[in-house]
Amino acid sequence: MPLEVARPTTFKQYRTLLAKDLRQEFHTKEMLSSMGIYALLVLVVFGAALAQTANSFDILQMSGGLLWVLIVFTSLLGLNRSFSHEKENGCLEGILLVPLDRSVVFLAKASSNLLFLAAVELLTVPLFYFFFLTTTTPAESFWLIVLPLVVGTVGVSGIGTLLATITINTRGKDVMLAVLFIPLVYPLLYACVSATTAVIVGNESFLETYFQSLLLAGGYDVIMILLSWVLYDFVISA
Repeated sequence: MPLEVARPTTFKQYRTLLAKDLRQEFHTKEMLSSMGIYALLVLVVFGAALAQTANSFDILQMSGGLLWVLIVFTSLLGLNRSFSHEKENGCLEGILLVPLDRSVVFLAKASSNLLFLAAVELLTVPLFYFFFLTTTTPAESFWLIVLPLVVGTVGVSGIGTLLATITINTRGKDVMLAVLFIPLVYPLLYACVSATTAVIVGNESFLETYFQSLLLAGGYDVIMILLSWVLYDFVISA
């Protein structure tokens, strides 16, 4: 009588795929090092450009936008590399042969992208503060910047994972990912920039702006990540 092999639970499948991505990155450090160096270079370019501005330039009003430009373009670099090893070594085809829910692949890859981007942000946000905000006086509400960073990073990782999967086999995938990603993520980017600027500047209406922007960003995350999760089976199997 043949033995029946128990199918791993969904959580175990998710944990195995996530652990694979983390072990691979900790072994090569390709994504973290490239994203970190790129973010540092963007900070240097920002510094060189803003050094030529007039003394009356209000860096506090621009800091939210500058920070999210840094995060978005750094995330694009990481998302472009997120499936590179699976594509080069034929691992993706092997994963698709395994009888598992395709949405688990999405959740695991989105989680690894989220962790890598969060790790880079832990390095770049303090550097951004050192480069641009030490000569000014941010509001006492500056610590509230954590929430828009978390909400925005979750959305960028989830949506970016779906789009990186769509463009993995296209010619000029780097450009194609950016063309699809920037317009689609614009509402999230707008809300996160608004919330981040509000807590840095700390004007009288900052709490109203802050919570309205967070509500918009959170609602966008829920809708788009659920949509990405539902569509992922079709996208990765196409």
